[in-house]
Amino acid sequence: MAASIELRLTLWICLVFILCFPSVSALIEGLYCGTQSCYDVLGVSRDVSKAEIGRAYRQLARRYHPDRFQPGETDDTRESAQQKFLLVATAYETLKDEELRKDYDYMLDHPEEYYSHYYTYYRRRLAPKVDVRIVILVTICAISLFQYYSWWSSYTEAINYLMTVPKYRIQATELAKQQGLLNRTKEKGKNRRSKEEIREEEEQIIRDIIKNKIDIKGGYQKPNVSDILLCKIVLFPYHLCTYVAWNFSWFYRFTIRGEEYGEEERLYIIRKYMKMSQAQFDSLENSLIETFLKQQLWIKENYEAYKKEQEEEMKMKMATDSRWKRYRRWMKSEGPGRLTFADD
Repeated sequence: MAASIELRLTLWICLVFILCFPSVSALIEGLYCGTQSCYDVLGVSRDVSKAEIGRAYRQLARRYHPDRFQPGETDDTRESAQQKFLLVATAYETLKDEELRKDYDYMLDHPEEYYSHYYTYYRRRLAPKVDVRIVILVTICAISLFQYYSWWSSYTEAINYLMTVPKYRIQATELAKQQGLLNRTKEKGKNRRSKEEIREEEEQIIRDIIKNKIDIKGGYQKPNVSDILLCKIVLFPYHLCTYVAWNFSWFYRFTIRGEEYGEEERLYIIRKYMKMSQAQFDSLENSLIETFLKQQLWIKENYEAYKKEQEEEMKMKMATDSRWKRYRRWMKSEGPGRLTFADD
């Protein structure tokens, strides 16, 4: 009785194994030439050369190509001939490529690696035809061009705004007069220009002076090619070495030797305390930066006191601001989260 139960259990295990796991075979349906060998499809051996593979393909292609197929020459119908031609083309595409042929030969020699063959096959089929490095390079170049164009637009916008500010326009006009660029002389004859042309020339002169004399900092500063993404990537090793050398120099000078901070180092520490970028810090007024230096904000205790003072000042300003009072009243009476019920 026990032997009979053991035999039944063994048969069930074998049946489950057969049903659940595919049979190990070198030729897999759906991969390459399916259950047929690509070498047999072309009628060549595994050690055949690439030239002989091409010759065998051309002979079979002339026989089964849909445009050259003649009914009656073979026992095949037009539909079966077309299927054979597709199989022949698949075999040729598999064996003409050295890497693909190597993968196929490996599959024939190692049929037990069932799922690995699926992965290798579809990885090659789904891999992009274009080199990924070229795609990345083109993407970086496109981003860099967009950055440069965007920065030029911002810079032009800033210049156009400064042209409308009386303070800078008057200064630029005075400089142009001192340089003799706006001294009008009466023009006669054919060379006489219209008032529109003279006005456009004067505007261009004022614009050029504003561009050359005013140092715009921050997000609207004049664009520099070295700031775009492509140049940053190319110069990354240089900037990395510079950054490491700068940090080592800082540690050696101010931690080991105990040197006093210079003005540049003090401003750097203040900027770090305020968590501002270099462009944001450069856009501040010079008078405000001088105030930071006078209050010695590079010292941690002084900066903490300054920060607390600014927070208190902001609270007082918000408490006395009429607009802020109206906002608080609105939040209290009608702001979000308040429920109102209408009478029936």
